[in-house]
Amino acid sequence: MDRKIEKNYWSRKRILTISGIAGIFILLGAALKFASGNSKLNVDAERITISEVTRNTFQEFIPVNGIVMPVTIIYLDAIEGGRVEEKFVEDGSFIKKGQPILRMSNTDLELSLANQETAVFEVLTQMQNTKNNAVQNTIQQLNQKADVDNALIEAERVYNLNKHLYEEKVIGLQEFKASENNYNYQVNRKKLNAQTLKQDEVSNSQQISQMGASYARMQNALQLMRRKVGDLVVRAPVDGQLTSLDAEIGQSKNRGERLGQIDVLSGYKVRVDIDEHYISRVMIGQLGEGNLGSKTFKLQVKKVYTQVNNGRFQVDMEFADAVPEGIRRGQTIQIRLALSDETEALLVAKGGFFQVTGGNWIFKLNNDGSRAYKVDLQLGRQNPDYYEVISGLKPGEKVVTSSYENYGDMQELVLKR
Repeated sequence: MDRKIEKNYWSRKRILTISGIAGIFILLGAALKFASGNSKLNVDAERITISEVTRNTFQEFIPVNGIVMPVTIIYLDAIEGGRVEEKFVEDGSFIKKGQPILRMSNTDLELSLANQETAVFEVLTQMQNTKNNAVQNTIQQLNQKADVDNALIEAERVYNLNKHLYEEKVIGLQEFKASENNYNYQVNRKKLNAQTLKQDEVSNSQQISQMGASYARMQNALQLMRRKVGDLVVRAPVDGQLTSLDAEIGQSKNRGERLGQIDVLSGYKVRVDIDEHYISRVMIGQLGEGNLGSKTFKLQVKKVYTQVNNGRFQVDMEFADAVPEGIRRGQTIQIRLALSDETEALLVAKGGFFQVTGGNWIFKLNNDGSRAYKVDLQLGRQNPDYYEVISGLKPGEKVVTSSYENYGDMQELVLKR
């Protein structure tokens, strides 16, 4: 009699197949869970920085360093070259306008001055001789005029007498004509003498005038030469403090070479170096704020130097109010230079998170502060303390602002306290 053999449903092969399929589903579920952003990392809360998002006044500014300088600086350059013979004051001295600072020598200039003085003396002597000759010539002409006038008077008397005698037939025609010719000759002679005197007067006047003009030009040249020699003594053009004096006895200085400078102590300004990135955003009139000890003061941009050197440009800032007490030339001051007006904005503190996220996302804490989740973020302006939040966060929310370098691709932080 045949016996019915019952079939085993849970065979080894079937069990292995079902186990394999289940394992695949488990792996797929884990992968989906990881891909859905639920990867977690345990983080010690005391080792991270948590900041609260706030709404407050915001001003975009940059920290810059400036050097205190006098408002007015007068540079001393060598107007004429020469050898330094004597120094009357030392670097750092307070000097008055016109006070001698140093004396130089220049033999070429001194020789030129001597030659110019000699030439002027020669022209003066020649002009004096010309005047004397003109006076003597005038005297001779006047003597000659006196003779001519006397001869004319005598010729006119004889002519008039002979004319009457001729009409009375006392003398002949020949004698009358001789007196008439002599009279006409003396008249023409007087006219010629008067013309000669006038021409001599004009000629002498022109000659003296030309020599006077030449003498005046040479006098001007002599005065200029004397000033050039006088410039060998360098004098203070204004009251102030002598600084950066670069001249020693025996040293040769070329024309135009810088000798030093005078600081006019009527006020101070601050010369500031700024990164060229901000050159289009710095304008005259912008304000900055600085600190000296416990006191805060405001400064205003007065001049912008657009020339860029080594990636930086310079501006001059002056104190908006009274100059702080105790400030000194050469002192370094840190200034917060405002690039915008104060406005109300949503703010988040600056931190190391930006280097990883680029400001595109951030870890935001949940209500009880036990976890932090990755959320999208949009930032706007910034200053050294805060970023302006455009979207992604609300006032009062807390975020992790410390560095994210060790978080990899984690989507969630579990905060352990």
